[in-house]
Amino acid sequence: MGSSGDVRVVCLGEAMVVLRPEGDQSLAGATTLRRSVGGAEANVAGALAALGVRTAWVSRLGQDPFGDVVTEDLIARAVDVEAERDPERPTGLYLKEPAPGGSRMHYYRAGSAAAAMDAGLLDLPGVAEALASAEVVHTSGITVGILEEGSTLLTRLLALRDELGFRLSVDLNWRPALWAGRTIEPLIDLLRAADIVLLGADEARAALGADAPQELRELLGERPRLVIKADSHAAGEYDADGSATQVPALRVDVVEPVGAGDGFAAGYLAALVDGTGPVGRLRQGHLVAAGVLAATGDHARPPAADVRARLLECSEDGWAATRVSASGIDTPAIREEVGPR
Repeated sequence: MGSSGDVRVVCLGEAMVVLRPEGDQSLAGATTLRRSVGGAEANVAGALAALGVRTAWVSRLGQDPFGDVVTEDLIARAVDVEAERDPERPTGLYLKEPAPGGSRMHYYRAGSAAAAMDAGLLDLPGVAEALASAEVVHTSGITVGILEEGSTLLTRLLALRDELGFRLSVDLNWRPALWAGRTIEPLIDLLRAADIVLLGADEARAALGADAPQELRELLGERPRLVIKADSHAAGEYDADGSATQVPALRVDVVEPVGAGDGFAAGYLAALVDGTGPVGRLRQGHLVAAGVLAATGDHARPPAADVRARLLECSEDGWAATRVSASGIDTPAIREEVGPR
């Protein structure tokens, strides 16, 4: 279902149909809702494919029309879809309602097909083939949060990581409602086992009680590379050997923040598998996130490859002077190769 060549990244987690009113209408007042597809790992998969990285999305969907919508949407975005269909459980759904500073979410995901993901999903032929070639497998704290008690999905995933040698990337993606009245130890265990942990400083503070690199290192141990996003100011990459790199965020005329973290993850991971260094990895994360921030949906098409290349390689001054809005990218970086005119 995807482009030629082996799958390089596998994204494991739930996708949902998203419904939202047009413009600034409330859900109660709207008579027409616009349909799209969302969900953290699906957003990452779509952005990775748009960045030219062959990506498979692995999950479970209901044997229902919304499951067809998710499948068709991701295939149209060049993602390989490896989703088990469930005749009893539904595809998840959420509604977005305009609110100050972004949107208010209303989730309908309890008992969804994705919540029943288990170890057997990873042994299905198409999934096993994708995992065998993958350089990175990406999931999130949302996946841990929705799994039903007794699921062995993540135990099997860690065993396959040790067997096959891919790197495991986990985005914290803190959703307090998923953990109400429950211990977060399964989430912390997954973060400690990961090779790459992506997290916002604010959500880390809320979920883990720590946001500084050293505090997070003490909590999560020596294995993961930490990629910490400090609000809209900067992002930093911190390895266990003490090496650290920070890159300031781009200036963005924000339309809506939903999905920006998934965009950052996709930009970062695409640069990682392409062998780009830490500055380029963080810059591409910022760049893809900025495009999502400037759009109304949960995802946005990234800039063209030549624009990305110039921004990843431009001077610090050129990077600092770049601005992203709904109308596009305004940057002197495009002119740096030919000098002033």
